Amino acid sequence: MRRFYTFFLSCALSASVSLAQEISRQEYEQLAKRIEQLEKTCLPKDNSKADSICVSSADEHKAAVGFERFRFGGYGELLGQYFDYGPNRYGGSGTGSPADNRAVLSMPRFILAFDYKFSPSWILGAEIEFEHGGTGAGIEAEYGEGVEYEYEFEKGGEVALEQFHLTKIFNKAIAIRAGHMIVPVGITNAHHEPINFFGTTRPEGESTILPCTWHETGLAILGQIKWFSYEAMIVSGLDPYGFSSENWIQAGRQTKFELIQFTNPAFAARMEFDLFKNSTRLGLSGYYTPSTAKNATNPSTTQNFKGSVGIISADLMYRAHGLTGRANFLWGHVGDAVEINKLRPNKYTGYPNTPISSTAMTGFVELGYNVGRFARKPFNLTPFARYEYCNSMQTPLTGAVAADKRNHVQLITAGINYFALPNLVIKADYSHRIIGNGAFRSENTVALGIAYIGWFIRK
Repeated sequence: MRRFYTFFLSCALSASVSLAQEISRQEYEQLAKRIEQLEKTCLPKDNSKADSICVSSADEHKAAVGFERFRFGGYGELLGQYFDYGPNRYGGSGTGSPADNRAVLSMPRFILAFDYKFSPSWILGAEIEFEHGGTGAGIEAEYGEGVEYEYEFEKGGEVALEQFHLTKIFNKAIAIRAGHMIVPVGITNAHHEPINFFGTTRPEGESTILPCTWHETGLAILGQIKWFSYEAMIVSGLDPYGFSSENWIQAGRQTKFELIQFTNPAFAARMEFDLFKNSTRLGLSGYYTPSTAKNATNPSTTQNFKGSVGIISADLMYRAHGLTGRANFLWGHVGDAVEINKLRPNKYTGYPNTPISSTAMTGFVELGYNVGRFARKPFNLTPFARYEYCNSMQTPLTGAVAADKRNHVQLITAGINYFALPNLVIKADYSHRIIGNGAFRSENTVALGIAYIGWFIRK
């Protein structure tokens, strides 16, 4: 592959010189150097696309490099799934999800991203997210001990302004950002693009107990110093009415009203260390809000408690010599969970009615190896395996509320990724869910997906 690109670039250079005999020797040398730089940028070091996957889009976005004035792009996913179980694990039978045979098609995400430089140091960034086909009149079913049907203009999906912010860059080490931005807590929120995880869907644990992708409005400071990068922010906090047994704080974002309460803000931070010649990345992140009470839909009912939320997370990624490994651990705690549970049941449409556990925990380990790198014409074909743990009710007893063991999930996934292009991947996987340490019916899923990411226009 390297020889092909080198031959192609050399031919292009020779043709340019023959067509323009008047070119000076100095210009010729400058052009040759430029082609050499492009060759180094575009070609994988080991003749394999495996190690040239464009995982740096988030870092490129933070640094605002790779374009002079504006760029337009995005990412998207298409997904087909087969399930051998029904959708309601919490039904009346008490044995877990009922046996079933069903298949679904979905468009999980279609993202349009736009960056514009007012000047080299002032950058506008925006992302619009279309989930599951966008909006339209429809009915959404929420499964718990009973089934709640919510009539809404969503058609099962939504359109959201995922990012909209202005960044002032002072230098590479420090920049200030204001607006609506990603909360980079956990590996999935920090690196949520579909080529940054093996599975056909995002890691289940983090996307179960946290908002994912988690985006809030506020102010951030960020930068990079050699192999160390950081981001710290103050953002809008959570609404305790959105907390639940099944999804912990996932539905706690303030989405019900036009105005976002900022009386009880939250603080989030992330640090990343690129080690061993950028083959290893260590990430540490955290989130804390002293109180969520005044963010509630009805603050008059939350005057007697604070409802603090704290989260810590650590993640690790290794990529070299065709091998890719990722690991993540996340633990969180909600203060005054007993008082928050007194809000249940509530009369406000669209909020969960199940009690919350004071703690939740999740983690995963996955490993993949590019077997296509040994072919005569190397390509990226990566089988992988993942083990994942998630418990949205990690505390056995929160006040008088006992943990529901149906929220204790172990997930074993095996599959394969084929990169038709460095930024376009076809995925297939099989997942086996163990519920409550085997006390409930297991759940099996077979899935096929395709995903892409890229900048379509740069100027």
